[in-house]
Amino acid sequence: YKRVYIKFCGFILVYSLVNQQSFQDIKPMRDQIIRVKRYEKVPVILVGNKVDLESEREVSSNEGRALAEEWGCPFMETSAKSKTMVDELFAEIVRQMNYAAQPDKDDPCCSACNIQ
Repeated sequence: YKRVYIKFCGFILVYSLVNQQSFQDIKPMRDQIIRVKRYEKVPVILVGNKVDLESEREVSSNEGRALAEEWGCPFMETSAKSKTMVDELFAEIVRQMNYAAQPDKDDPCCSACNIQ
């Protein structure tokens, strides 16, 4: 019996929805993750934080959703201050990480793997 340890990772890319520049700055971060992890399924969630400051919003929900759709990842808006959607965010990244850890049935390497 052999132990196999698999390292799981996921990325939560957070921008401030009251700061348009932070939204722009998140794009090169995601590009860097994809470059480094190019041969791996990489769980990513795009998150607009500070939803409690709605009156100061600079990044619309539609902009966030459109970028997440372009990247093919989930999108959420949260508030760390009021704890809005924070638990759901972490539950979702764990779900994404578990999904990414599943062997790809079309990959001949992974179809022969036996993890115990």
